[in-house]
Amino acid sequence: MAQAADHGGGVRSLRVPIPDNPLGHTLVYVVDTDRGPVLIDTGWDDPSSWDALTDGLAACGTSAAEIHGVVITHHHPDHHGLSGKVREASGAWIAMHAADISVVRRTRENRPERWFAYMTAKLSAAGAPEEHVAPLRAARGGRSLPGFSPALPDREIVPGELLELPGRRLRAIWTPGHTPGHVCLHLEEEHPARLPGHGRLFSGDHLLPEITPHIGLYEDPDDATVTDPLGDYLDSLERVGRLAPAEVLPAHQHAFADAPARVRELLAHHEERLTGLLALLGTPLTPWQLAERMEWNRPWDQIPFGSRNIAVSEAEAHVRRLVKLGRAEAVAGSDPVTYVAL
Repeated sequence: MAQAADHGGGVRSLRVPIPDNPLGHTLVYVVDTDRGPVLIDTGWDDPSSWDALTDGLAACGTSAAEIHGVVITHHHPDHHGLSGKVREASGAWIAMHAADISVVRRTRENRPERWFAYMTAKLSAAGAPEEHVAPLRAARGGRSLPGFSPALPDREIVPGELLELPGRRLRAIWTPGHTPGHVCLHLEEEHPARLPGHGRLFSGDHLLPEITPHIGLYEDPDDATVTDPLGDYLDSLERVGRLAPAEVLPAHQHAFADAPARVRELLAHHEERLTGLLALLGTPLTPWQLAERMEWNRPWDQIPFGSRNIAVSEAEAHVRRLVKLGRAEAVAGSDPVTYVAL
């Protein structure tokens, strides 16, 4: 039986596995309230993950049927995947930020073939070679996708407001970047070990002890607005650093202290990466060509198909930041679009 880690003060964490993923597991938090336990995130929708969640809840002396509510830090399937099953078992409410609710709604309302068509167009515009987009073109004919019908939340998390958790003070902090509606959750209560700082922070994927979170593009195909997710992420990182919680409880790896130090490391990492991209952009390059030349955790030829899509998205997010800062620009008339340093 999966065991729960007790963080004190009515907070425990459960390790819910992510099948076939190097991250290994999601840390799902169980927070006691006067109305019953509330979950922060739920884990991946898989039978083994569900078993781990229910076994972990049993180790906490409760069950899925007793869950009062579910607070989702962001819409990714390793966080939101099991929310629907928890609601079916308990009647619990599910809360998420409006921006990520919008992503979930689009996912539920659009057929998979539209997603394939959209991804094909986005990758082609980023300069992906035909051999990379060909599988997406071939998949348009109705192939189903896992996670294409995630549970629709029934409550909206409002930034700056306390969540309705009787007996607890849990305040939502909007921290976009990893997703448009990512939230951190500040438990405004004295740390049970009386560590110095301001309460505890459930950081989702925004602030992790050793991993740099992916900065992704989640855009409405019907909205032409050019977003700046990296700029949003860096701004929200600084807000979290100023908060200076006594302890950070992330969704992956392990709890840690000194959030301001970790924030400084991440800010420096992204500045270094932007500087490196400027050097690469001495000649015009597409986002795909940039991704090929950027440093990843393995050589480009060893990065699998899906991870290459993520890498190109990350490259484009960084280029958009450079454009926003006036340090790079799109080359007029280029197709696919190329960028060059100023």
